[in-house]
Amino acid sequence: MTTETEGRPRGGPGASDPTPVAERVLELVRAHARDAEAEVNVERGTTALTRFANSFIHQNVAEETYHIVLRVAVEGRTATARLDGPADSDALERLVEGALESVRVRPVDPDWPGLAPVAAAPAVDQWDEATAAATPDDRARLVADFVAAAGGLETAGACSTSATVLAFANSRGQLLAGRTTRASLDGIARTGSSDGSGRASSVTISALNGRQVGERAARKADESRDTTDLEPGRFEVVLEPQCVANMLQFLFIYGFNGKPVEEGRSFVRLGAAQFDASINLSDDATDPATVGLGFDIEGTPKWRTDVVKDGVTSAVLHTRRTARKAGTESTGNAVEGGDEWGALPGNPKIAAGDRTDDELIGQVGRGLLVTDFWYVRILDPKTQVVTGLTRNGVWLIEDGRVVRPVSNLRFTQSYLEAIGPGVVRGIGRELALIPGGFEGNHLVPSLHLASWNFTGGARG
Repeated sequence: MTTETEGRPRGGPGASDPTPVAERVLELVRAHARDAEAEVNVERGTTALTRFANSFIHQNVAEETYHIVLRVAVEGRTATARLDGPADSDALERLVEGALESVRVRPVDPDWPGLAPVAAAPAVDQWDEATAAATPDDRARLVADFVAAAGGLETAGACSTSATVLAFANSRGQLLAGRTTRASLDGIARTGSSDGSGRASSVTISALNGRQVGERAARKADESRDTTDLEPGRFEVVLEPQCVANMLQFLFIYGFNGKPVEEGRSFVRLGAAQFDASINLSDDATDPATVGLGFDIEGTPKWRTDVVKDGVTSAVLHTRRTARKAGTESTGNAVEGGDEWGALPGNPKIAAGDRTDDELIGQVGRGLLVTDFWYVRILDPKTQVVTGLTRNGVWLIEDGRVVRPVSNLRFTQSYLEAIGPGVVRGIGRELALIPGGFEGNHLVPSLHLASWNFTGGARG
């Protein structure tokens, strides 16, 4: 048997070791069906949220989670059962009996890849005791600093903390355990005519500075007052990290994913220079600046996977199921309930460049500085054409200087073309941690791109 970080999770508030429960579930499966294959994930944790609006805290909520996912396979048939809540002996018995009853009436699964073999996972231990133990007062202090820094502007947002401990075990002998914490502060400051956003995330709550985040939001709100319309067209852009994280989410889900590749829906051409030579993309749970675990829900270790090296597409992400069809190995990118989507990134990253944000802006002849994207929808997964809106601040840049705020714009743009060969003009040297869909955590810089297609105002 192999354990992550050479042992089971250590102590901490809400961090009691779930490994014995995982082992007990396997024992029950063996007792009921000796020939059954089985894998089990047991997750324990806490999630807490402090919400504020109109510059006042109006909600504190906290939840303790105890979540078990059991998958069994018998003679090529598979079934999954879940349990939420206390895992006493009777509940575990019902979980196992329910899974085995279901598997008997299921059709044979021709793509069942079998269980993950015994393999060591990377020593990922992104955990902070203070974050795991964070109180409403701890979050309220961050909110208070954010509100004070806004200088009287109306504010709204949330501060959250979470702590998760997870154990995996399967009947093939794989046994892994890991833990992670995350703290986030995300808010807006608002004038009568404009909004500005500020956000920060980290493994540790102590790394968050409410005043800095609030000052950023207030500055953006102040500087985007009295916007004027701009004729649509193609512009150079400096995209801040929230926009770049959105780009990565679409590129990974619909592109660097074994399922759409197998089905012919992906843009990926392995070995082709599909991106600018300055672009290096990876999925890397081992990066100390990210948040996550060193293995996936199938018990596969999550080592770094480089999907783009110096602009050349070099790999895609896989689950055990997609890897089997492709004749390769899983990259550790299976998630709960993810068979419909395929392999999803937990820790996507663009390698940092060498420019400050001011230097990126200073290179722009005539273009736009964009804070956020929202309401982004995919139009064509294979070309990565999406449509969406800007939000929380857009400014016109002329001759390397921000000259005036402009109204929000709609764009219709291929994310693939936007960072294609020869069109990335600069990459920021600071990486921001941006939580994203499917529990992903993106490490991304700002980008200066040669062309972005703005197609109209926010109303059309």
